[in-house]
Amino acid sequence: MASNSNRTPTLTKKDVAREVAAASGEPLYKCEPWVQATIDALRDLMAGADPELRIELRDFGVFEVKKTKAKPKARNPKTNETVFIPARRKTHFKPGKKLRETLQEPLQELGYAIPEGSADHPANRKQAA
Repeated sequence: MASNSNRTPTLTKKDVAREVAAASGEPLYKCEPWVQATIDALRDLMAGADPELRIELRDFGVFEVKKTKAKPKARNPKTNETVFIPARRKTHFKPGKKLRETLQEPLQELGYAIPEGSADHPANRKQAA
């Protein structure tokens, strides 16, 4: 069986509720409905978009529902048949300034080990002349 050590960790709704409980000082059983209600509200707002919508959460980011154009000349690679793909809606998330700046911090400054083959690894950096 293959090892999952390189797999990206996945956080669940329960993990988010635990984080809310820790931040608010409230017990987990009180925070879980808040998290569920927030997710339900976002889902309902996005699903009800007519046809586009923008939900801006300051200091976090923007959720958008956008239209896509119809594609009359797509091709099924298995059958080589030309198919029509109707216009539809898609979701998009754009992180806010604070979140974007936080994610831009170099991993080395955050204490993460840098793989030896990486351009960021100290052994691979060019010395300033």
